[in-house]
Amino acid sequence: MKKMHLLALAGLSLVALLAAGCGGGGEKKADTPAGNKLIVYTSMKENLIRGIVDGFKKANPGVEVDYQSAGAGKLMAKIAAERQSGKILADVIWTSEVPDFYKMKEEKILENYKSPVYKDCVNPFVDYDGSFHAARLGTLGIIVNTDKIKNPPTQWSDLLKPEYKGKFGVANPALSGTAYMSVALLAKQFGWDYFTALKANGARIGKGSGQVIDDTASGELYASLAVDYITHGKIQKGAHLQMCYPPELLVVPSPVAIFKDSTKKDAAKKFVDYLLGKEAQTQVAKQGTIPVREDVELPNKYFTLLAPKKAWEKAMKVDFTEAVKTKEDTIKKFTEILQVKK
Repeated sequence: MKKMHLLALAGLSLVALLAAGCGGGGEKKADTPAGNKLIVYTSMKENLIRGIVDGFKKANPGVEVDYQSAGAGKLMAKIAAERQSGKILADVIWTSEVPDFYKMKEEKILENYKSPVYKDCVNPFVDYDGSFHAARLGTLGIIVNTDKIKNPPTQWSDLLKPEYKGKFGVANPALSGTAYMSVALLAKQFGWDYFTALKANGARIGKGSGQVIDDTASGELYASLAVDYITHGKIQKGAHLQMCYPPELLVVPSPVAIFKDSTKKDAAKKFVDYLLGKEAQTQVAKQGTIPVREDVELPNKYFTLLAPKKAWEKAMKVDFTEAVKTKEDTIKKFTEILQVKK
């Protein structure tokens, strides 16, 4: 009897909890501190996302945040699996693979939110409608190990020289959003013959953006196609690296968006507003990547950053909707040429 009595109490407690969670006849309740844990999926590295999350929490007492940092490809696979099971667990997504955002927009899984802060930001999307916002303008360049390379490259064609034979690396575009956009831009600018020539010179493939930078810092590679802020973080810690920017500038916006099915939309909107605000964008700049605000001071101790508008004016231009349509073909072509092992 005692056991049955305890089971009955447990059942009543569960019913009460379920009733409380239903919001009473479908009425939508405001977020409360107890149930306000915002989940962010991001491809940003720890040295960038941690400071922004901490700043957001300080500016929004009572809002807890969890984030998962991984490559864009892995995050999209995770989201696909979650959709299959019936529920995307994240509220916000922030990566650098622009085509993914156009695809999610097409699939109508993104919340349309026109942040009031966005009027103060550089907008690289001519078809902006509030589905997603650019939260930084990431640049990629050629990084070199200064112990191995004494005459840094000034042109993309320099990577075809003998001193880089078997010693140049690029992240796999199937796993890295920034790598994919870079490959797409370089292929459009110079044609696939450029990648054929790189392969003939022994170009190597790394798994992720961070790995090729680590391999360059260690001397296993002499040079690689690399993301700005990860590289600058290594330089600040003493790595013998130098970032080189050829005239054809690679600039990859990093969009942020809110999932339509999020139950934490109020908190998610606050996060987007904070991310686009001057405080968070100052952190973006301090980490060595271009902010989307012109009113942010650009630090130049370890690196030189272009102002947002100037950077976007100099950037290789890309049709993002076309990049969505050709993504699979681009990765397939790259794989065939560079013979990426699966």
